[in-house]
Amino acid sequence: MADEKIFARLKEDHEKHRTLLDQIEKTHGDSDGREELFERFRTEVMAHAAAEEETLYATMLEKPDLREDAQHSVSEHKEIDDFLEELTKKEFSSPGWLPRFKEMKHRYLHHIDEEEEDMFPAAAKDLSQTQEEKLASKFEQRKPKELERAAEAEFDSRE
Repeated sequence: MADEKIFARLKEDHEKHRTLLDQIEKTHGDSDGREELFERFRTEVMAHAAAEEETLYATMLEKPDLREDAQHSVSEHKEIDDFLEELTKKEFSSPGWLPRFKEMKHRYLHHIDEEEEDMFPAAAKDLSQTQEEKLASKFEQRKPKELERAAEAEFDSRE
């Protein structure tokens, strides 16, 4: 996987996220799997976002033509982070949990679609194949560390 380009690697994660989102949406308030699936999604997305920001976005921020896209995506990561914190604090069986989750899902799907359709192609024009491969390698090194950090991150008590 070390020779894989950064965009293919990020899209691979996005597909995992889409699958988890669909699985979570099919759960019911009293189902045992909701909290477990959501925790997998939360840690995966937090780790993905941090590693993405430290690799691709950091490179994009250095390039004037790509800086605005990177800043926009970082702000969307913060928005998703806020949703994740809110959903983690809520009782998973509460009637308001699933509607709020669906709102977060909609925002997240918008974000990754925007990345894949607009941002990645724009960034690819400015990066050489070697740069893309280096970023993918750096992402692979960074993500496991970010997964550990995300798994350890706990939000305050539930509402």
